[in-house]
Amino acid sequence: MTVKAFEPKYMKVGILTAALQELTPREKRDADPDLAIEEWVAFARALGADYIQLSAALHPSQADVPPEAMLDPVANTLDLRQPFTDERATRVQKALEAHKIGISDIGYFDNMLHPDAALLKKKHDFMRQVFEACERLGVDAVCGFVGRNFDQSMDEDLRDFEESFIPLLKEAKARRLTYRVEQCPMPGWTTGDSFHNNIAYTPGTWIALHRICERHGVGDQFRIHYDPSHAILMGQDTRSIFQYLKDEGYEFLIGGFHVKGQVIDAKGVSAWGYGGQTLERGDWVGGQPSSRPADQLNAWKKQVVLCEHELPGTARHDPLGYLQNRTVDWLDHQLAARELLTLDVADTFLIVEHEYPKARIQDRDRVAPILQGSVAFVRAIDQAAAAMYALQHEVLAAQKIPVQGIGREAYRS
Repeated sequence: MTVKAFEPKYMKVGILTAALQELTPREKRDADPDLAIEEWVAFARALGADYIQLSAALHPSQADVPPEAMLDPVANTLDLRQPFTDERATRVQKALEAHKIGISDIGYFDNMLHPDAALLKKKHDFMRQVFEACERLGVDAVCGFVGRNFDQSMDEDLRDFEESFIPLLKEAKARRLTYRVEQCPMPGWTTGDSFHNNIAYTPGTWIALHRICERHGVGDQFRIHYDPSHAILMGQDTRSIFQYLKDEGYEFLIGGFHVKGQVIDAKGVSAWGYGGQTLERGDWVGGQPSSRPADQLNAWKKQVVLCEHELPGTARHDPLGYLQNRTVDWLDHQLAARELLTLDVADTFLIVEHEYPKARIQDRDRVAPILQGSVAFVRAIDQAAAAMYALQHEVLAAQKIPVQGIGREAYRS
């Protein structure tokens, strides 16, 4: 009889620095950009995280979308108004080493298929700056969106992906980088009625995009940074998504995780369904899209009328909600990842993303214990899943002892 040792494998727990956009006051960071990273690195250690996902974005003075129009304002913790030089990289590395913090990847979340040619060039040029910063910091991945051209069909967007996004992936390949796509559909990105404004929003489109990547020799550069909150938004569940990828031979596509939930409001679904509010939102005024950013924010009613983001650990346990795919079953999420995906678990990142509106406090002292609790919850859930997987799939399996019960099954709920 073979006796297998109990050897659970844990994922790498980190936090996206957009969790507190203005940790360093703007008047200080604008004059000394890398101070924002140094202070966030120290803050991450105080939160109990081991890694940061370093948030990059166009500086507020350069951005095309005003903060008033954003559901979840971005953070430019990594400020790239000036080139990210070796000197800047050395300064950041010293802070990382001093606090024993790593960088999982750099996150730049923008529309890489924007219909405006001038804006598209601006965004692609900024992405290239992000690539360069990755190289100087020794970071091997970028996390972001694909996006969408709102003025045309999804099939036409596939053509645009091939013509304009593939060259970015080729540059990533030359720098030995991976591009991990977050699958948020971004319904509020436009005042039009389109719900899916990031074409890489679901497994069917991931596979279609990856096939294009394979034709151009950049299949290894295209991966998914899976966020279960977006699956819940579209009525999906994690286990079924992972099973589908495995069934189709694409279980390798997921390369990292955002840990953020979604709590569905059953009353909102009753009123509007999963397509969200379709009329009288307030983003159109006088028969045309409003030019006021505060009005444009109302486009997000396509999402917020039926759900609210969850910071892991802040929502009550709701078994019925799990079964209805109306909130994330975190333990099964971590189990399913181990059971169904092709992962090097010990080298896979779990990145806490804080977008729970009522707790999105821009005050360090108030938000710190909230984030500490969430990071601790995420680590504990991963440890529990790791223990269950090692015990059931390795220790018991080696001794041919059956696992009890059935558990959640894909495609069933």
